[in-house]
Amino acid sequence: MKGIEQNLEKYISDQDISKRVKEISNEISRLYCDKNPILIGVLNGSFIFLSDLIRHLNIHCEVDFIKISSYVGKKSIGKINMTKGLDLDIKNRSVIIIEDIIDSGQSISYLYDYISNLNPKDIAVISLLAKKSISKLNFKIDFIGFEISSEFVVGYGLDYNHKLRNLKSIYKL
Repeated sequence: MKGIEQNLEKYISDQDISKRVKEISNEISRLYCDKNPILIGVLNGSFIFLSDLIRHLNIHCEVDFIKISSYVGKKSIGKINMTKGLDLDIKNRSVIIIEDIIDSGQSISYLYDYISNLNPKDIAVISLLAKKSISKLNFKIDFIGFEISSEFVVGYGLDYNHKLRNLKSIYKL
C-alpha cells in the first residue's frame, strides 16, 4: 500500500468533509423531523459517510444497507450487480439513499428505480461526491456534499481495489 499512497494528492480535507457532513445532517434533521426516515447506505463506499451523518442527526431514523457493484479497479464494467438487498420494509416510508459518489449516474438510477418499485412514501438522494460529468437523471439529487471533476478519488470510504477506504481525507489517485 505504501507505493499507492505515494501517488495520492489531497483533494478534500477531513475538516472540510466534517463541516459539510454536519451541514447536511442539520438539513436532514430539519426536513425529516416528524418522518422517522429509513436511511439506505449503498455499500461498501458509503459506510463512513453514513455513520458520520447519522451521529449528527437530531431525529429518529432507521438504517439499512444495499450493495451493488459496477466497478472493477478504476474501470466501470457497465453492468450493475446487486449483491445485497434491503432488510427493512420501506413501503409508505420516507427513504433517503446515501451514496458515496455519483459518477456516471448509472448506479444511482438503477437504485432509484429499484427502490421506487418498493413503493416508499418518498425518496431523497444524498451523495457525498458527484462528478460534474453526471448524465441527465430523471430525478433530483437532494444533497451533494462536493461536486468534483472526473478524477478517480479514494479515501473516506472510497476505495481502489478494496484499499485506501480508511483515509480520513479524499485524495486524487
